[in-house]
Amino acid sequence: MIAVVGCETELGRRVTAGLNGAEVTGLGIGETEIPTGTTCLIVLTPGDYDTLASRRRSATAGTDAILNAATHAGVRRIVVLSSAMVYGAWPNNPMPLTEEAPLRPGQDFAFARQLAATEYLVENWRREHPDRRVCVLRPVPAMARRGTSSVVRALAAGYGLRAGEDDAPCQFVHLDDVASAVVLAAEKELDGVFNVSADGFIDASVARALAGDPPRLRLPGRMADRIAGLRWRFQRGPIPPGLRPYTRWPWLVANDRLRAEGWAPTATHEQVYVEGTQTRWWTMMTPKRKQELSLGVAATLVALLLGVLSVIGWRSLRGRRAARRG
Repeated sequence: MIAVVGCETELGRRVTAGLNGAEVTGLGIGETEIPTGTTCLIVLTPGDYDTLASRRRSATAGTDAILNAATHAGVRRIVVLSSAMVYGAWPNNPMPLTEEAPLRPGQDFAFARQLAATEYLVENWRREHPDRRVCVLRPVPAMARRGTSSVVRALAAGYGLRAGEDDAPCQFVHLDDVASAVVLAAEKELDGVFNVSADGFIDASVARALAGDPPRLRLPGRMADRIAGLRWRFQRGPIPPGLRPYTRWPWLVANDRLRAEGWAPTATHEQVYVEGTQTRWWTMMTPKRKQELSLGVAATLVALLLGVLSVIGWRSLRGRRAARRG
């Protein structure tokens, strides 16, 4: 039997659907009654930013309770959803980051620090018994038509805002591919840490082009940082201060370890970004359709202009006639 904590979330529903050949028990966030006979516990809630934020819970909240419940239920295998954000975004990060890289989450972003603390608690639970196996999945920003979290949307909106220097490259992964990674970890009894990402990476300028944003004016670094801070202060910027380093410095990951276990992404970074963001409608049009629309708009404007001129001329004529009669 497999128990899934966070089954009511968008990712949880996809994971449950992927485990169609197994007996699955769903547990909501905060539930700790693990059925007897559970052989694998899947914990999705730590990496679910929106669900935690809506309930004002930290990523570490309830971790001790669920681990104690797993111990009492005799569970020996756990799959935990974390995030690649635990590596932190730093100018000296190697590219790509492997699972052996140290965890250096930024101090200004509490969510990443809480995830690192959750991983620490889970690792301690594993070490308490030699038969226990723990798989920690660290996905890059996961997106889909439904299920993209607010923090991922903020990251996607913030890519390419850096001025004065080259934009940091970025990575994405489809929510379906995250779900398949969770299912694979449960079915193959994976042990250890695994990064989850589409292959390679894309430049932030590519993401900006997909969003239909015009080229940005490049400013000196300090001036750009001050303007970005002011924009957020007055609610005009797309990302909070704690997230800004993740759009400024690289934190690219390698997916080789998970691929070696048989997992493969089904969507590219570009495909994930287009599906997961509210891409401007005109960026999805073909050049021919854009030309047709431009000609149509031009013709409409000309017709409106002629109409306005005719009305003005007609009123002027009436005025002159009225003046002659007077």
